[in-house]
Amino acid sequence: METSNSASYRIFSRWAAFSHQQAIWVILLAVIVASISIVYTANNLGIHTDTTDMLSEEIPFRVNHKRYKEAFPQYEEAFLLVVDAPTPEQAHAAAKQLNFHLQNDTEHFYETSYPSGDPFFEQNGLLYKDIDELEKITDRLAAAQPLIARLADNLTLDTFASVLTDAVVEITNGRALDLDAVFNGVSATLNARHADTPRALSWQMLLDGAQQADHYHEIILTRPKLDYAQLFAAEQPMNAIRETAGKLGITAESPVKLRITGEAALAYDELHSAMRGAQDAGMIALTLVIVVLLIALRSIGMIVTVLLSLVLGLLLTAAFATLAVGHLNLISIAFAVLYIGLGVDYAIHFILRHEEVHRTGLPVTESLPKASGDIGSALMICAVTTAIGFYAFMPTTYDGVAELGLISGSGMIISLIVTLTIVPALQRFFPVRPIKPLITINPLHRTLEWPAHSRKTIYLLTIATVVLSLAAFPQIRFDYNLLNLNDPRVESVKAFRDLLKNTDDSPWHIIALEDDQADTEQLVRQLKSLPEVDKAVTVLDLVPEDQDEKTALIDEMAMTLGPITFAPITQKQINVDEQRIALNKLSEALNRFITEKPGHSAVPAAQTLYASLSTLLNRIDQIGTTAAQKELLSAVSHDLLHLLPESIQRLQVALQAEPFDRQTIPASIKTHWLSDDNIFRIAIYPTENIDDNNALTRFVRAVQDVSPGATGVPVISLEAGDAVVAAFIHAFSLALIGVIIALLVLL
Repeated sequence: METSNSASYRIFSRWAAFSHQQAIWVILLAVIVASISIVYTANNLGIHTDTTDMLSEEIPFRVNHKRYKEAFPQYEEAFLLVVDAPTPEQAHAAAKQLNFHLQNDTEHFYETSYPSGDPFFEQNGLLYKDIDELEKITDRLAAAQPLIARLADNLTLDTFASVLTDAVVEITNGRALDLDAVFNGVSATLNARHADTPRALSWQMLLDGAQQADHYHEIILTRPKLDYAQLFAAEQPMNAIRETAGKLGITAESPVKLRITGEAALAYDELHSAMRGAQDAGMIALTLVIVVLLIALRSIGMIVTVLLSLVLGLLLTAAFATLAVGHLNLISIAFAVLYIGLGVDYAIHFILRHEEVHRTGLPVTESLPKASGDIGSALMICAVTTAIGFYAFMPTTYDGVAELGLISGSGMIISLIVTLTIVPALQRFFPVRPIKPLITINPLHRTLEWPAHSRKTIYLLTIATVVLSLAAFPQIRFDYNLLNLNDPRVESVKAFRDLLKNTDDSPWHIIALEDDQADTEQLVRQLKSLPEVDKAVTVLDLVPEDQDEKTALIDEMAMTLGPITFAPITQKQINVDEQRIALNKLSEALNRFITEKPGHSAVPAAQTLYASLSTLLNRIDQIGTTAAQKELLSAVSHDLLHLLPESIQRLQVALQAEPFDRQTIPASIKTHWLSDDNIFRIAIYPTENIDDNNALTRFVRAVQDVSPGATGVPVISLEAGDAVVAAFIHAFSLALIGVIIALLVLL
């Protein structure tokens, strides 16, 4: 505590005396400054949400990423639109429609692309399959051609059942036909209808010979026009996407659904979460401060004084942030919570010291200057050392925390000045009152006095704590996963994690850039030799191998399929009696096959279909009216057959494939892999799900060994994490040295 003869005592006591004497003018000035701060902050303070920009642009990984953004801007701040559907046909059709409408929405989007739906890939997609796979498709198409041809003439349930019955009879008589996929697909479709969760039969999967999965997705890439004049820059494009999808029937209630993820969506949700978190944390902190003040001070006047001082300091700190930085980032937005927790201490210490001095009988005009003189130096030392701790982040490469350090460090100085100025002025109108002890014998006093009488125990506890902390230190792990910074419950995060599970097309892949084809080919060879790398894709992979041989197989498919045109279905074609007869015949044929060929490999699938078909026939019998029976059969027919025409139409387009070279690839596709400056883009995919930190580290380090300039989210996550750790170590060292020097000088 300062003596009355010291210079600091005189400065702080006179400061308080002046503020108290000129209370009206001081408070009026405070109101004016607070009002200006509110208006200035509201009109000028922005929010910067790019977590990458929180680190210095001079760091090598940021230099590499900047080069990538300049070469391929379409991948910068993009949305990934995930269209989910029960079948690949439905997902493709919905994605194609949505892509078409978004491409025409130039108000909200720079560009939109749906590679799988591009006419070039629709026509030449079969050329990207292996020869063995094409041969299998040819065989399956040859087996299915009679069924497809008969359905083209009469696309009804009874025709479908009749064709399937003929096929069952054939395998019962010994013909080798692979009907497992058909049996499983039809039974799954019927069971879905029985469970009131209808889903269509995917003919694309049947022709591919694959079992139908629960759902499929297609991905649209779109680059939105972000309005940074708005707090949530991506809000308008996201609303436009939702509105367009709704008009197309892509809603949460429909079989086809849309999920929005990608860099822009994750940033949007992260900002929402950060704003909500900062707001909630601020309210909780303020509420707890008020509760503590009510318990400890038990004086409305003193509580009002402390809170007004706190609010004024917070407003001035926000105005300083606006002036000095101009924006808040997802870290510096926490300055308000820090200020509430730390800034309130100065006013509490000041007013309690004043109450203590005033309790001795001195009038306010004497007790207030004395209290300020007594505690002013201590408050100044606290403010300076705390500010040094925050300012220590400023020289680091972690700009996000550096901005927080500048704002919060300056906030401590502002809090000190506000406390020494406004608290004495408010005491003119809210004078202190003596605080009565809560109880005569206060256990808190005993607790606070215990360390002074138990030095050895305190030493032992301190040593034990240090030892345990040092033992636990090696177990500390830094979480590099940027997704873990987001709310795991939001759509963008859940959708992104789902995409990460598919390592064949992971959105978290590494990007390498090369200036010529020879270097690109050499790097790809090196990458493919790494066990951590699943594949490395370049523009060179857009030209498939063995095109002549594949084209010959595709021509054979086209001849096998022949010209098929489907006639539209009409309600008159739905004859309940004929369809029941056809379904009964199919059931009988299945039963005969199961009985006569118990060892056949198709029996398990046939048994499943037989059970599903029996359930359907029982439902038909239990329905009382012909109209209801017709409605059920119409629904079943729709489930089984309505995707067939579209599947065949897409197949007919794919059967028009012709050999091509890189020069004939459309620019809309090529520009995703080769920039205008002829920079080659190499997409490097992991063999593991890199949502795991260990897998992420292995993948990134392996790629960096052969391509040090690689970039992409995995690299940014790892390198940013290392930069953050280095920044905190740097800041801790500076803070420790700075505080020691400050204490040596001030004490």
